[in-house]
Amino acid sequence: MIPGSFYNEYVPAEHLAACARRRKGVTDINTAGKTKNLVLTAMFTALITAGAYIRIPVPVCPFTLQFLFTTLAGIVLGKKRGAAAAALYVLLGLAGLPVFTGGGGIGYVLQPTFGYLIGFIAGSYLTGSIAHSGKPTTARLLAGCFAGLGAVYAFGMAYYSLICNVWLKEPIGIGKLFLYCFVLAVPGDILLCILSAAVGKRIAPITGMGGDK
Repeated sequence: MIPGSFYNEYVPAEHLAACARRRKGVTDINTAGKTKNLVLTAMFTALITAGAYIRIPVPVCPFTLQFLFTTLAGIVLGKKRGAAAAALYVLLGLAGLPVFTGGGGIGYVLQPTFGYLIGFIAGSYLTGSIAHSGKPTTARLLAGCFAGLGAVYAFGMAYYSLICNVWLKEPIGIGKLFLYCFVLAVPGDILLCILSAAVGKRIAPITGMGGDK
């Protein structure tokens, strides 16, 4: 190893300055990347919050745009940061902020529909995992969106059944659960899957397609 004093004495000052500039440049790039990711994560948390209050008044079962933004979070941010954006949204609601469609607070965990909120986190992670597994083709993005949709409904229906049967003491049969918690609700979310894939394909390249796998 060359002693530091020897190196400083015999290496030209111009070379040392160039090395320092390169190190500073790498540091600046890393800092800018982290800042960008934090801003995008916070932005999607805000969009998910806004989506809870945007209700699409379709017949039989109106739906909100939460699922649209949690899915886009997975596509744009990747599985880890996408799930983080959804998780931050849920944590803000549990902390008492009225970000859920029915308000907020820790007591929300006893709501039958809380499982769908957990599903948003899992769905965003799964969507991001598939979307970032290769070239972001329309087919891959659609596969990720529908996989995420499956995760949302799996968590949502299981939790709904658990709360009804264990906490509320109002048992709900499999047929009724499937009808009211899936069949009547899923058509709107299928449209959101298609919209998410279309929008995600356009904006993901602009934002750098996330940054985590």
